[in-house]
Amino acid sequence: MTSLLELSEALQQLVSRVSPAVVGVEQGRGAGTGVVVASDGYLLTNHHVAGNGTALRIRLPAGETAKGELVGSDPATDLAVVKVADATPVQLPLADPASIAVGQLVVAIGNPFRFERSVSLGIVSALDRSLPGPGGTLFEGLLQTDAAINPGNSGGPLVNARGEVVGINTAVIPWAQGMGFAVSARTATWVTSVLMSRGRVDRRYLGVSARSEQLSPELATATGQPKAVRILGVGTGSPAETAGIRPEDLLLGVHGEPIGNVDDIHRLMVTRGTEVVPLALWRRNAREFVTVVPSRERLAA
Repeated sequence: MTSLLELSEALQQLVSRVSPAVVGVEQGRGAGTGVVVASDGYLLTNHHVAGNGTALRIRLPAGETAKGELVGSDPATDLAVVKVADATPVQLPLADPASIAVGQLVVAIGNPFRFERSVSLGIVSALDRSLPGPGGTLFEGLLQTDAAINPGNSGGPLVNARGEVVGINTAVIPWAQGMGFAVSARTATWVTSVLMSRGRVDRRYLGVSARSEQLSPELATATGQPKAVRILGVGTGSPAETAGIRPEDLLLGVHGEPIGNVDDIHRLMVTRGTEVVPLALWRRNAREFVTVVPSRERLAA
């Protein structure tokens, strides 16, 4: 019983500490959630909550309403950054991606169905999930959780026991029970930085379809990394085809940095900003190196 009481008290203290950083985001008749991530009034939410930037109203923890200004948004990851002059000084840090693990206790805080600052408890159920998005897009690298997430939770934080944001709640499967999805802190960290500095994420594309793959123990030993990206298809006339990339290749690294999912590819191509991108591949049981000039236009899914 003592352990149960200690857990209950720890959760109460956690919620009390992080709730002041959680705000409501309203636009027209729609309502979602946001989380303050910088003390000078920058908050993170979903693109589908604030992406068109018109008449944003931010409902602060004390009940006041302030005007929000859209700094930038990224439909591909469903993230947006909003600036509000009168934001609470309380902010939450984004978690170190390496600290996020399946089975970790997490708390979702948001405004489901306009019930402000509702709290639900769950665990991280899975990492690196993919989910179809609007217009044939694909959200990748998502966290799955069984913490209750409902309409209005969108854009709110999924926090760990240290009060760090492990994800930004973004979607549910409406006919399922206990299946919510959040944009991971790994993705949110680099996208937020780019949006705050540039206002948009200018992606470039290889022209491939691909998926993250957990490597077998033998392959992990041979390549020196536990995960890589499997190339499933290569678009005709695409930069990838020109560079000699083939279906079934394993993409191990971009710009000399190991990768484990498709989001890593986008992150490195966006943040490095070079026209020519060096890639490391695993093919025929050997490491090979190619260079590619990515396109500004998406050529393949």
